[in-house]
Amino acid sequence: MVRRKRAPLVRAAAGAAGTAALSATLSAALGFAPARDVPPAGKACWATHYGPMRAGARTASGQLFDNSRYTAATSLSRRPQLPFGTRVKVTNVANGRSLTVRITDRGAFAWTRASPKCLDLTDRAFARLGGVLDPDAGLITVREKVLRSVKRP
Repeated sequence: MVRRKRAPLVRAAAGAAGTAALSATLSAALGFAPARDVPPAGKACWATHYGPMRAGARTASGQLFDNSRYTAATSLSRRPQLPFGTRVKVTNVANGRSLTVRITDRGAFAWTRASPKCLDLTDRAFARLGGVLDPDAGLITVREKVLRSVKRP
């Protein structure tokens, strides 16, 4: 049996800066989401659709969910967070179709380099952009642009 030498552990400098550097290094090595959970400016990301939801379900903003409206959810971990009511222009990269959606919900997903998901659209908005309402093929590549952000109270 041949024993391999183990790679030495990364030594961090003492103090907060060393701890932050080590944390960032380990997060990157293990594939965790970055601290900023937003697509880089001008970069494309994935949009998915809600799929079936029961009638009368409430969104995180407290509104009744309506799958026939042009609304969307952003990630719970997105920083900076888009306030409810923010209008976002969403453009399908493949066919050039675009529409404006209003943020009314938060989703339990995160943007990462491996899975660059940025929005969860209602079925109507997703279909209008040219997406196929199929759980297995339910994503499209889009660009998002914040048009009007609502001020927080």
